Amino acid sequence: MWAWKYREPVMDILEEATGSRVNYANAKIGGVRRDMTGEQLKKCKEVCSGLIEPMEMLTKAVLDDPVLHARLKGVGILSPKDAKEYGAVGPTARGSGVPIDVRRDDPYAVYDRVDWKVITAPGGDVFGKAVVRLLECFEAVKIIEQCVDHLLKNPGGEIDAKVESIPPGEGVGHVEAPRGETFHYVRSDGSNRPVRHKVRAPSFNNIPTFKASCIGQQIPDVAITLASVDPCYSCTERMCVAVDADTHKPLYTFQELVRLSQLRTEELRKQC
Repeated sequence: MWAWKYREPVMDILEEATGSRVNYANAKIGGVRRDMTGEQLKKCKEVCSGLIEPMEMLTKAVLDDPVLHARLKGVGILSPKDAKEYGAVGPTARGSGVPIDVRRDDPYAVYDRVDWKVITAPGGDVFGKAVVRLLECFEAVKIIEQCVDHLLKNPGGEIDAKVESIPPGEGVGHVEAPRGETFHYVRSDGSNRPVRHKVRAPSFNNIPTFKASCIGQQIPDVAITLASVDPCYSCTERMCVAVDADTHKPLYTFQELVRLSQLRTEELRKQC
């Protein structure tokens, strides 16, 4: 709850800049929907500067707490080998000492023009993932402050390329989201709406790592191990309606797909 206290000023800035505390809807094809005023940028920098001391306090509280050390160290270990084999991304991989980050490995936006570093931890346990997430907060502040300073020194300029339509074709893009690498696949027929859009969220890769980190553990350890990958279970949903490619008629309804899924679950339980 202490951490959430210091989250509030950040949410206030997001609301002031985009109109919403959570679902910003500010980024768009070609740029952003709203510009930030000089006053908003200055306030943003003030908030970031004010976060350093609380973040240092919270980080030291975790690093110096013998209870957390005893509870989190050596729990839910994901080795570098397993992290790679399961395709783990983001802090889940970096907590196992795997130094991957799209912002550095395949830079986009201005990440190759600001000073920051990829944070890793060698343990591969729950404690290592916690350390990575804590230290990454400092890198995020560094990035934001540099961007704000640049915008204050270089005001004005276009914020939207005003893209009206996308040429026929397909494309894949990837970015470093808070949980790790996120892929978006888009196919266009030349109109102003996609023919197909598929997203592969990082939780789709990170959650299955429990097969390497949780099997054989105590139930309380399994709970915190799963929590340490910051799972978004809705991001892993792949339920859809099966449609015939030629007739476009549904082969299975949503309810039928659910029933088939339940039957498959029962079969797997019998095998166990």
